[in-house]
Amino acid sequence: MMKGNPVSPKSFSWRQLARSSFVVLVCSVILSNGCSVKRRPSIPWNAAILVRPTYPTSAVTPVDLSEDPVPDLQLELPTFPLQLISTKSPARPHLPAPVTGGATDSDKADPPMIAPQLSPRETVAAQVQTEESLNIAEKNLAAMRGENLNAAQSDLVSKIQGFIKDAREAAKLLDWTRARSLSKKAQLLSEELVGSN
Repeated sequence: MMKGNPVSPKSFSWRQLARSSFVVLVCSVILSNGCSVKRRPSIPWNAAILVRPTYPTSAVTPVDLSEDPVPDLQLELPTFPLQLISTKSPARPHLPAPVTGGATDSDKADPPMIAPQLSPRETVAAQVQTEESLNIAEKNLAAMRGENLNAAQSDLVSKIQGFIKDAREAAKLLDWTRARSLSKKAQLLSEELVGSN
C-alpha cells in the first residue's frame, strides 16, 4: 500500500499543460530539422559544373532612351593669349680655359687650414693630453704585437695606426685641437682592441 499523496486531477493546472506542450513542440522542431551542424550540399562538387542556371521567364520591358535625363554639357575652354613661351635654355656662363703651362704638383699650394685659436693655457693642456693619449695607444698596440688577430682586430690596428700618424702630423702643424681629438680616438680604439682579446 502506498503512503504518499496521490496526484489529484485538481492539482494539474493549465500552466503545466502549456509548458509541457511547448517543450514537446520545441523538441519536434529540432528533430524535424535534423542536426544543427552544417549540412553537406545536396549536389556533389564534382558534378556542380554540370548545373546550369535557370533564367527568369518574366518579360523585360525595353527602356526608352529618347528621353535623356542628363543635360548635354558643353566644355568651354578659356581663351589663351597668343604669346608663346620660349623653350630655349639659358646661355651657359663662359669659364676661362685652364692654363696649361708647366705647372707641376709641387707648384700647387696646400689649401689653408682653419684651426681654432687656443689660449696658451689651453694649448699646453692639449699638448699634454695628446701625448698621454698617444703613449697609451702605442703601449696598447705594442702589447698586441705577438697575438694572433682576426680580421676585425687587424682592421682596428690599421685604424689606430692611422689615427696616431694623423695626430703626429697635426701636432707638427701646431693644430693641437685636431691632434688631441685624433690621439683620443686612437687611445679609445686601442683600449677596445685590448679588451677584445
